[in-house]
Amino acid sequence: MAVGLLLWLLLAKGLAMEGEAAVTFSSRLVHRFSEEAKVHLASRGNGAALQSWPNKSTSEYFRLLLNSDLTRQRMKLGSQYESMYPSKGGQTFFFGNEWNWLHYTWIDIGTPNVSFLVALDTGSDLLWLPCDCIECAPLSAGHYDVLDRDLNQYSPSLSSTSRHLPCSHQLCTRGYDCKGSKDPCPYNYQYNTDNTSSSGFLIEDKLHLTSNSRHTAEKSVPASIILGCGRKQSGGYLDGAAPDGVLGLGPGSISVPSLLAEEGLIRNSFSICLNDDESGRILFGDQGHVTQQSTQFLPVDGEFIDYIVGVERFCVGSFCLKGTGFQALIDSGASFTYLPHDIYKKVVMEFDKQVNATRETFQQLPWEYCYDASSQEVVNTPPIKLTFSKNQTFLIRNPLSTFSINEEYTAMCLTVYNSKDDYVTIGQNYLRGYRLVFDRENLRFGWSRSNCEDSVGVRVNSTSPSPSTLPANQQQSPPNTHSVPPAIAGHTSPKPSTATPGFTSWHLLNSLSLICLLLYWLCG
Repeated sequence: MAVGLLLWLLLAKGLAMEGEAAVTFSSRLVHRFSEEAKVHLASRGNGAALQSWPNKSTSEYFRLLLNSDLTRQRMKLGSQYESMYPSKGGQTFFFGNEWNWLHYTWIDIGTPNVSFLVALDTGSDLLWLPCDCIECAPLSAGHYDVLDRDLNQYSPSLSSTSRHLPCSHQLCTRGYDCKGSKDPCPYNYQYNTDNTSSSGFLIEDKLHLTSNSRHTAEKSVPASIILGCGRKQSGGYLDGAAPDGVLGLGPGSISVPSLLAEEGLIRNSFSICLNDDESGRILFGDQGHVTQQSTQFLPVDGEFIDYIVGVERFCVGSFCLKGTGFQALIDSGASFTYLPHDIYKKVVMEFDKQVNATRETFQQLPWEYCYDASSQEVVNTPPIKLTFSKNQTFLIRNPLSTFSINEEYTAMCLTVYNSKDDYVTIGQNYLRGYRLVFDRENLRFGWSRSNCEDSVGVRVNSTSPSPSTLPANQQQSPPNTHSVPPAIAGHTSPKPSTATPGFTSWHLLNSLSLICLLLYWLCG
């Protein structure tokens, strides 16, 4: 009875912490093999446990302690694999302006498996593929300069493991459009770029992954995920962005990382590495390493619906702008970086003041602050850095992007845009050179300098089309001004329906973990 009362008190305290994070409690710890625990078990008549009670400091004592540690570690991990990556190797590709300056990776879907080259987007949740198309982008290799074979279209009828997600499913957010609960669940994702969307039906099928561990051999794992059968696309998706689909990596419960963690396959975390040479990798379950810098994710209206962080200072060179505390969205699906009007004006003017180059206007380019880089003189650019809480600093490694205008002129541009939003969007152009960790389990964004070769899981499959190699100096052709804005960042579907449930029940989960550990110590 006393143990039951103690458990109920702990549970009540955990529930109270859910709504009042500042409340704390303390209690006296009892060692599992202490005399006090032994007396307690004797009072309960648990003679079997007492018969195998180890003597302190014996080999049996330490063996049981080790087994206890391993059991608790498995309880903490709650996952089958340390990390996983797509079966094609998890390598990412960059095609420049050909496909809207976004980063892509190959994934295999269905049975038999079919390969798709999808854009990586931390600013949205849904994985969708061109599927039984009514209106989709061209998929033939001849339409693009960077492929050596055609892209694929997904068809649920050709996969033996596919099934339509019914309207009654908890992840169907448009059930109001259904005539019956067993009807296929429709979706319609609207993105921030004008008139850019994807619509169709939700399907459950298999995503083929490879397990990644330092201690065990690689293993092929078909994981159940939910994807959008994208029958109709519009806007940027018909103009060159993500012709073969989008891998939404946001915190919503329908995103692939959320579903993999829900299945118990991995920890609720993933990382993306975008290298300076346009390569990179993606790794599910990766929580980074202890030496990385990190900062907390922030809720929006009480829910973690996007990867938002708080920035305390925005510095150009040694000059830090005053009064620039703001929130920033970390969005790999944004081609470039967007600043609110007041911050934008201060940043570009201060940068222009410090850079040792002549500002020029190039009609082919959409940015206001470009410089002539045609001479042999080295352009010295002031560093740009963001400072988070506890003096955690994120250095923008390449503030300027280089473009070949013609045989005579080369331009370098500060690739930031003036935004109407009241928050900053940090796009992929300013995320390069880092291993970016989206630790949704601990609600933290981590980063560390990386060449993207310091993590296992990256391999190139010879059967996969590979992109044309871009020049090492990152020179690009002048961008198509109609396709430069991010075609993927930020969906506008109802936000409460896409929030991850685990985020809003964090303290409750901690309380339940304490209860499980207490039961193990007292009854194990």
